Amino acid sequence: MIRRGTLAQHISLVACAVAVITALLAGGLAVGLITKSNTDNARSTLSQLANAAQATADLGVSAQASQRRARRILQALKVQSVTVSAGGQLVGATALGGASISAANIKDLLAGGPVSKQTTVLGQQVLVEGRPTRVGAIVLLQRRADATAFGDAVIGRVLIALLAGVLIAIALGVLLAQRISRPLRRTARAAQALAEGQRDVAVTPQGPTEVAEVGSAVNTLAFALSHSEARQREFLLSVSHDLRTPLTAIAGYAESLADGVVPPEQASSVGATMLTETQRLNRMVADLLDLARMDAEEFRIDLISVDVSELARAAALVWGNRCRAVGVLFLLEAPSTPIWCHTDPSRVRQILDGLLENALRVTPPGAPIVLSVHAEPEVHTVLFEVRDGGPGLTDEDLAVAFERSVLYERYRGIRQVGTGLGLAIVDGLARRLGATVEAGHSAEGGARFTVRLPASDRSTADASRATS
Repeated sequence: MIRRGTLAQHISLVACAVAVITALLAGGLAVGLITKSNTDNARSTLSQLANAAQATADLGVSAQASQRRARRILQALKVQSVTVSAGGQLVGATALGGASISAANIKDLLAGGPVSKQTTVLGQQVLVEGRPTRVGAIVLLQRRADATAFGDAVIGRVLIALLAGVLIAIALGVLLAQRISRPLRRTARAAQALAEGQRDVAVTPQGPTEVAEVGSAVNTLAFALSHSEARQREFLLSVSHDLRTPLTAIAGYAESLADGVVPPEQASSVGATMLTETQRLNRMVADLLDLARMDAEEFRIDLISVDVSELARAAALVWGNRCRAVGVLFLLEAPSTPIWCHTDPSRVRQILDGLLENALRVTPPGAPIVLSVHAEPEVHTVLFEVRDGGPGLTDEDLAVAFERSVLYERYRGIRQVGTGLGLAIVDGLARRLGATVEAGHSAEGGARFTVRLPASDRSTADASRATS
């Protein structure tokens, strides 16, 4: 198993890295600029002092007296001075001065030229400025450390400030990491609890917006899972009850037949009842299998170009006979011209059969059932309608018409009901075909179910020509 660091560790490391890199870049740039500026300022200052010392030495009545006066002033500024006599001898030279002034420098000064340089003596950087005078020359020397003492102190303060900034940035990064990771850890524990079967999980949304949204999503998921599982339990209880009723009837008649208590003249009646109950069981099992296949996306769809007008007429032949057998009026509203769709004709027929069977179950003798089909070229759809003259649906029923067993539970014992799965299967089939299905009120006084299928280009062109 690959061991990965936590989010808090990653954020902390990134914050530390950014802070350190920023401090190094800023510190390096600042130190370099301050050092160069200090050196330039120190050399400029020493050069100005040398010019002033030269002027002081040349203006006095006695050159030696003037140089001694200038030397005392310079000592107060931590600047050493060396006098070069006309004969090229160094007067008042210390070890630093003697090592800093070369014979070439003395020659240049006696020739009337200035000397300006930076040299290293005894491991120390020394600034040297020399100027010729009437009696020789005067040379000023200053250790670079003395000249840039203030600037070096500034560099130290800058480095301390950068270090403090790095520490503050690291501390803030750690706090931010904890603020982000702590609610995520709680959310992860809640998700794990959901996976283990707990449904009373609640996460308090905390942290940044995105992290709080994750917590809210887990709460939504917990509620959805709880609601879905409650619906599944209700559905299973309903199905088990509906399966138990025909099974009990079949088992009772089978025991009667086995015990020989059924008279021979009633055997055919008992067999017919058992057959009816068996067919009911078979229909319920088939509906459950259809729903399971659709939920598992294993429902096969074979798309071809089909004339749905002809498909409606074929369905009308079957359902017209069934309606006449029970005294229900069946009407077909379909154009004589083809209406083409790129769809699965067997699944469309399954949708129509499901809606017509639902309508026939609740429509009383003498009331109508209407199957209508027509094209809607302006929106590139083909519309099927199944309308009935039955008791219809309330506005509250329309919102839950395609949910499993809802209408079944609502109207069981009040009117004829099926398995409670038929309309759910119709809705699933429609969605798999890229269609929509909706429930409404019909002009015939009962319910209306409308299926809209996407039309093919061929159907749209035919409809446009017929309109023109």
